Amino acid sequence: GKNEYDLVVVGGGSGGLACAKEAAQFGKKVAVLDYVEPSPQGTKWGLGGTCVNVGCIPKKLMHQAALLGGALKDAQHYGWNIAQPVHHTWSVMAQAVQNYVKSLNWGHRVQLQDKKVKYFNMKGSFSDPNTIRGLTQAGKETTITAENIVIATGGRPKYPAHVAGAREHGITSDDLFWLKESPGKTLGSAFLDVSLECAGFLTGIGLDSTVMMRTIPLRGFDQQMATLVTEHMESYGTKFLKRCFPTKVEKLKNNRLQVTWKNTDLGTEETDSFDTVMWAVGRAPDTETLSLERVGVKTNSETGKIIVDASEATSVPHIYAIGDITEGRPELTPTAIAAGKLLAQRLFGQSSVLMDYDNVPTTVFTPLEYGCVGLSEEAAVQCYGSDNIEVYHAYYKPLEFTVAERDATQCYMKMVCLREREQRILGLHFIGPNAGEVIQGFALGIKCGATYPQLMTTIGIHPTCAEEITKLHITKRSGLDATVTGC
Repeated sequence: GKNEYDLVVVGGGSGGLACAKEAAQFGKKVAVLDYVEPSPQGTKWGLGGTCVNVGCIPKKLMHQAALLGGALKDAQHYGWNIAQPVHHTWSVMAQAVQNYVKSLNWGHRVQLQDKKVKYFNMKGSFSDPNTIRGLTQAGKETTITAENIVIATGGRPKYPAHVAGAREHGITSDDLFWLKESPGKTLGSAFLDVSLECAGFLTGIGLDSTVMMRTIPLRGFDQQMATLVTEHMESYGTKFLKRCFPTKVEKLKNNRLQVTWKNTDLGTEETDSFDTVMWAVGRAPDTETLSLERVGVKTNSETGKIIVDASEATSVPHIYAIGDITEGRPELTPTAIAAGKLLAQRLFGQSSVLMDYDNVPTTVFTPLEYGCVGLSEEAAVQCYGSDNIEVYHAYYKPLEFTVAERDATQCYMKMVCLREREQRILGLHFIGPNAGEVIQGFALGIKCGATYPQLMTTIGIHPTCAEEITKLHITKRSGLDATVTGC
């Protein structure tokens, strides 16, 4: 009854692949099972998970396409003669992005082969606590036994359950990045950051884009920053239907989609027609076919996510879970990768280092990017009380915006600190160009326990947007104007 493998990973996304490759470095016998169930619209893709195929990578590339469109407008102010009107061709962009994603799929397969990790293009489910049943698309069955099993199947977008025609006529982020033709006039429902990101780049490449929001934008993020992000998007051309929720989607004879929604402020019912309707109403853990109940892996009955402890262990010894499928973890690629590597090191490398989920930096790639690390202002107030925190803030104008005469009303940053003598930095929030690049550097300092006085002794790089963080000196408490003037 010797187990065939030292480790089997179910799910070939960022976390699962990182865990498998790290385990193989220790000379262990490792296998990965990965299978992509086609979306309701029939979209499918290769190895690499959400981030590579239908998430961060294609999203950032399409965001870049939109930024280039903005740069073309700015270029004329800088002396470049660009024939007007400029026109964007979706199919050219989509083909280039999709080709790059396919190269990453291939790269992952080559890496697994190089590291002697066995790859099964199969859907995995538990037969018993040490046995995985693999099923190919053609129905061929394989049984795999392992000493340790890691579940890393991630999540898939949900469809709204109470909207008639939602599944039949709508798409999700699983489909948008693989469309061969332009989505045209698009309605997106906003619950996740991806809905604002997609609406932003669709507007940026010249499409008619509308976002429907029932409640607040960017749930879980600092709400002052979220409001500034959406305000900028409105000024940029994205339309918003606020405090509205859809009730049905119908296909018209001309193939357009007629959407009916309720406006909760006015108490009215409204309709409009669109070429594409994209849902972003949340993600569901991909656990349905795993047969977790058969082996006793406990999940949260409300979210469906797997309950894990600080070492990523489930309720069953030797079965672990990492990434988006786990309860209470950030749904971010880098955290899944780090957690996967550390888990492999603990299992096979005599390590005891646990994943630290505090102060994880992230960025929302809206037209004006929003990057943050640490606590939101609301969370800091909740943890420490408003009397015990100090918020330094500034409205600034990127130098690049001046000649191009671009509006910088929403370019803003704030630093949330403890008010005590040491003034430890609890959170940093930045809206502006290259937010991810800016926040990544400051994240190290905040991870190391940086204080406001230490920041004040940090010399800025002139003339950059990030430099303005090193000059933050006006507090919200003072009530003074926080607009940066001069050089």
